[in-house]
Amino acid sequence: HSQSTTTTLVTIPSSPTLLLRLSLVLASLAASGVYSFAFLTVGATSTTRRTGGTSRSGDFKMVAQDIDGKSIAAAIRTEIKDAVTALKDANKDDKGTPGLAVILVGSRRDSQTYVRMKKKACEECGIASFGFDYPDDVKQDDLLTKLAELNEDPKVHGILVQLPLPAHVDENAVLNAIDPAKDVDGLHPLNTAKLCSTSTHVGTTKVNWADFTQIPFHIACTPQGCIELLDRSGIELKGKRACVVGRSNLVGLPVAMLLMHRDATVTIVHSKTVNAQAVVAEADVVVAAVGRASMVKADWIKEGAAVIDVGINSVDDPEAKRGYRLVGDVDYKGAKERAGMITPVPGGVGPMTIAMLLRNTLNSCRRGLEEEK
Repeated sequence: HSQSTTTTLVTIPSSPTLLLRLSLVLASLAASGVYSFAFLTVGATSTTRRTGGTSRSGDFKMVAQDIDGKSIAAAIRTEIKDAVTALKDANKDDKGTPGLAVILVGSRRDSQTYVRMKKKACEECGIASFGFDYPDDVKQDDLLTKLAELNEDPKVHGILVQLPLPAHVDENAVLNAIDPAKDVDGLHPLNTAKLCSTSTHVGTTKVNWADFTQIPFHIACTPQGCIELLDRSGIELKGKRACVVGRSNLVGLPVAMLLMHRDATVTIVHSKTVNAQAVVAEADVVVAAVGRASMVKADWIKEGAAVIDVGINSVDDPEAKRGYRLVGDVDYKGAKERAGMITPVPGGVGPMTIAMLLRNTLNSCRRGLEEEK
């Protein structure tokens, strides 16, 4: 609490004696009486974390730790693969094989790429995939007829309609035709309504929002992936201030509900918010899902905050091989010097979406088996 500032840098190599060394360091700092700052670098990482105090310009430079969505998604896929194997072993009549049906309309290259990625991920995890491709001029009634068939097919536990659909097709009518129990995208109105229920009134069953495998309905994949990234990065949500930038039905609103269910105090910032920068700057957790390249600047971020960047935008870059590069909704370079943890783009939220789709399909299969007992 003195007027002068002392910075202590301690490097602790990863080893079995880590906790002992850490205890000695903290004891030394406490005994010195100077504890404005403590910087700890664990193992080979170059991350520098500030643990407290008030900074003075030029004293230090914070560098946020990246939240590695690729590694986390890979770990989840391994968990899903093991769970699928166990389910098959326990149900020898193929009832234990989760099945995902994917409907693709048109010849958009990006949609074709996404569908290929989903089918490949299913194959790697042991999930059966069923593809149904239609031309751009498909009749809406043909799609509705196919969905009715898939709703009744016991081998299909999840149904996904790749968006966007052609302009002549009523997207809501198609999505609403999917059986909510098989709506692994979590977009059916009944699944959305369940997400918005707090189950606080007498007679309702409490939902364990901390375990997505136990939630008895489907939740949209990208919002679910955002929470999973926070959980697996050790970020506590209870009692924290969270700010969601964007209010879309696909990400903004559902991720805000999930944060609230985890006992965070949630604010949604949108295009009509007055002084959005000041609102975001109060948040311990920021989820940016607005679809505008680098909109959230460094000075919007509270020091030490966790930042989940859902956005994926292309910006011109003559030096890039393809003439453009992908960036998020957050100014990554600037925010990295203020945040405690941050997702990169690409490699952050993106890989989680398919992993959550696979898990929703697995959950659907499990629930179906439970209902048969």
